[in-house]
Amino acid sequence: MSVQSSIFTEQPPGVPPTDLKRLGRVAGILYLAVAITGGFSEGYLGPSLYVAGDAGATSGNLAANPGLVRLGVVAHLADAVFFVLTAVTLYVLLKHVGKHAARLMVLPVVIAAGIKATSTVFMFVALQAATTDTYVTAFGEAETDALVLLLLEIEHYGIRAAQVFFALWLTPLGYLAYRSRLFPKPLGIVLVVATVSYLADVVVAFLFPDLAGQIHVFFTIVPAIAEIWLLGYLLTVGVRTPRAALHPDKSQDDDRQPPTPNTASLRPRSQP
Repeated sequence: MSVQSSIFTEQPPGVPPTDLKRLGRVAGILYLAVAITGGFSEGYLGPSLYVAGDAGATSGNLAANPGLVRLGVVAHLADAVFFVLTAVTLYVLLKHVGKHAARLMVLPVVIAAGIKATSTVFMFVALQAATTDTYVTAFGEAETDALVLLLLEIEHYGIRAAQVFFALWLTPLGYLAYRSRLFPKPLGIVLVVATVSYLADVVVAFLFPDLAGQIHVFFTIVPAIAEIWLLGYLLTVGVRTPRAALHPDKSQDDDRQPPTPNTASLRPRSQP
């Protein structure tokens, strides 16, 4: 009894998966889940809870919205899981182009997901401190509010540290996208440039925190273009499937077979 081939079936080295478009759309759906969960937990929840320099207001925000904070914790963890699944799916899609580069693409994602999941614990503990009497009894109200603010700042800068690895996965991804011919070549270039922009944003955040808030938006332009472009392409197109994409390491000249020599003309003539 034969087993039906699937998009995740292991292929011989250098051979692409059997259904490139379907695999690309699976990666797109997972990447969309990353965008939704990450957008909620980092783009909406964090700014709505954290009030810079105001421990009392920050603690009050957590105490007034415990359900929302718990949802944010789950969204953070789901974001990490979906991010790893996205990278693994893209690995299956692109490893025939270059297995070492594909592995280098997945490794930073695993590290980033681990940092993100660990940082999320600090948000949950901050919620515990803001909503239970244990910490107030032990430390006092003002000290507990300061503790809540400190825990949220640890969570925030933990995510900043993870951004280093959010950046580093884009370079091998861009390289593979460029060489595979499954994506537009400009997309591969923009993904690599996004790495530099992300890393510059992290460096400024830690070296020049007073300046970071003013120029952060400029560092997000190229990464936003790259990731929205990639997400949209995966969801709408999947990937390209031209004949050239199935053999990224071969030029068009390689497809031509050398002419077969006329063996009859090479035979020695019989002696008279």
